[in-house]
Amino acid sequence: MTAALSLTLATAGHGAAPVLGPLSLAVMPGETVAITGPSGIGKTTLLRIVAGLHRRWQGQLVLPGRVSMVFQEPTLLPWRTAVQNLRLTTGCSVAGATAALADVGLAGLGARYPAALSLGQQRRLSLVRAFAARPDVLLMDEAFVSLDAALVDEMMALFERLRARRPLATLMVTHALPEAERLASRIIRLEGTPATIAEDRQNSGAYFQLSASGVTSSGS
Repeated sequence: MTAALSLTLATAGHGAAPVLGPLSLAVMPGETVAITGPSGIGKTTLLRIVAGLHRRWQGQLVLPGRVSMVFQEPTLLPWRTAVQNLRLTTGCSVAGATAALADVGLAGLGARYPAALSLGQQRRLSLVRAFAARPDVLLMDEAFVSLDAALVDEMMALFERLRARRPLATLMVTHALPEAERLASRIIRLEGTPATIAEDRQNSGAYFQLSASGVTSSGS
């Protein structure tokens, strides 16, 4: 099976000093990989390299399919309604956008602007927007940060439900190990200066596992 994304990195940085050192990373279709490590270690830089948003790096990236990303902030268009935020970025119909909103608990809110939505609702809209783009690779940069514990649990359950319908490859950055343990089939830990991969392990406790045939299955 061909990797959904493959990165061979020599170095990456923001200035003279490198932030990331040599590392290799591949994510298979249907696999969820969590990038963990101390704050400032370079987790988001790694994700932004894959997203094409960070240019100061050397190496090779192979990413043949469609990519969508969920950022730390919802990054919604404030001058567009919820339905328009979906339609403009994914090309879906009004009916499709309305159905997608209803599917994530935002029924009847399609005409609202982001400022009229709670942070939790904005996060739901951001997540369903990423899935509505029908990506082959989903990137998530601490997508549940700044939410209380109950909302984090709700968002993780929503992610699990949406992911169960589509066997996409997911690369997620998180500072919360419990999130990685729950959602990721594989956990990578960055350490050092510049940072490299200190640990790359399968997570037997994750709800979804990647079998030898490439099919996701419940680990519970």
